[in-house]
Amino acid sequence: MSHHESQPSESLPLKPIPGGYGLPFFGAIKDRYDYFYNQGRDEFFRFRRNKYKSTVFRANMPPGPFIASNPNVVVLLDAASFPVLFDTSKVEKKNVFDGTFMPSTGFTGGYRVCSFLDPSEPKHKAIKSYVLYILASKHNEFIPILSNSLSHLFTNLENELSSSQKKEANFNTLSDDASFNFFFQLFCNKTPEEANLGSKSNTLVDKWLLPQVAPLITFNKLPKFLSFIEDLLIHTFPLPSFLVNSGYKKVYDAFYSSAGPLLDEAGQRFGIERDEACHNLVFLAGFNSYGGLKVLFPALIKWIGLAGESLHRRLRGEIRTVVEEEGGVTFGALEKMSLTKSVVYEVLRIEPPVPFQYGHAKEDMVVKSHDASFEVKKGEMIFGFQPFATRDPKVFERAEEFVADRFVGEGQKLLKYVLWSNGRETDDPTADNKQCPAKDFVVFVSRVFLVEFFLHYDAFEVEAGTLLLGSSATIKSLTKRA
Repeated sequence: MSHHESQPSESLPLKPIPGGYGLPFFGAIKDRYDYFYNQGRDEFFRFRRNKYKSTVFRANMPPGPFIASNPNVVVLLDAASFPVLFDTSKVEKKNVFDGTFMPSTGFTGGYRVCSFLDPSEPKHKAIKSYVLYILASKHNEFIPILSNSLSHLFTNLENELSSSQKKEANFNTLSDDASFNFFFQLFCNKTPEEANLGSKSNTLVDKWLLPQVAPLITFNKLPKFLSFIEDLLIHTFPLPSFLVNSGYKKVYDAFYSSAGPLLDEAGQRFGIERDEACHNLVFLAGFNSYGGLKVLFPALIKWIGLAGESLHRRLRGEIRTVVEEEGGVTFGALEKMSLTKSVVYEVLRIEPPVPFQYGHAKEDMVVKSHDASFEVKKGEMIFGFQPFATRDPKVFERAEEFVADRFVGEGQKLLKYVLWSNGRETDDPTADNKQCPAKDFVVFVSRVFLVEFFLHYDAFEVEAGTLLLGSSATIKSLTKRA
């Protein structure tokens, strides 16, 4: 392992940032076509990195003209430069949650919710403190509610496997259903059905999520000649919120009527109006939490499934031994499972659920990659593409491979290069930074998921694919616990 990047050398040569933005307007359209249709996302960055022989360069980030205020960004692709995006003394995080554009506040009741606020804005501290308080207050309910949601998930998986003609089960749809049920019960103390949301309540959330992120994705199964129609429809103008307002209102009303105790606290402890608190709670549950697990759970199943029987044997060995010794699935038991912990971190490293980070430079500054320094001017937008930063070959050996025990023992020193939460894995979210408030909670939920899975099953086979957001996992076989 080479660690020369942890002592930034003063002697790195100062270079101009390579790359450019092309012609006004048309340059951004050309980059957008490369990104979505000609090269594809990862190749877009790889091609430019190789062309400029630099992990820092200029480019336009989609969605581009009309919809984005300014698509010009400075791209960061390595572990040395990326963390500047976490430093809120240097970068402003106002309205950059989705990147170079911001969806209409019509999607969130007219409010800019916490994810779009910069820590310098007074409201940020109040709302983020509130979110951290919610998560802390629910601490003791995590495991029982999650275990219950997961046992439904496993029953549904088995039923689908045995009843489908192809003898396979689509993990994503069943996982989405279980994830949303879990979050709703955690925050509202009742099931979505009990709150009159119906059994497919997560599809209401999906329909609300989609137009907010649509400008950043492509339905790339389309024939080439249709790509310009897709481009015009979803990448050129922001999608209006009225398309999904009725579904969102249903979800909002269910939270408003069911999460009373949490909403009372918002006013009493944090001085946040009930209406604003509820829109933030829906965003926390629906976008941040459910939206995150929508990508993360299939990624866990995919990478562990592809790793095969030998990893399954080691995981079930560790999990069952510790659970037996500790007398159940407890916080203490989870802490003792070093391989299980490592596997979760490795999935977060190799396929981070949020691949993009943005910020505006607050001042003229110097950004350092491993081998050069670059001047970034005040007001410029900095963009980090995380899957390249967390697969940096100067930090990780076999960086492109899934290595299950990478973070066991000495490997824990590398956790500071796991960056999925808009901060280092070794840092903690506070009311004053922009690190994901649910960082530890997400890691924890992933561990519980694996523990429950290997308490039920010995092994499984999976077929992996890609979706609009993240991976798809199709379960081909499940070997029940012997």
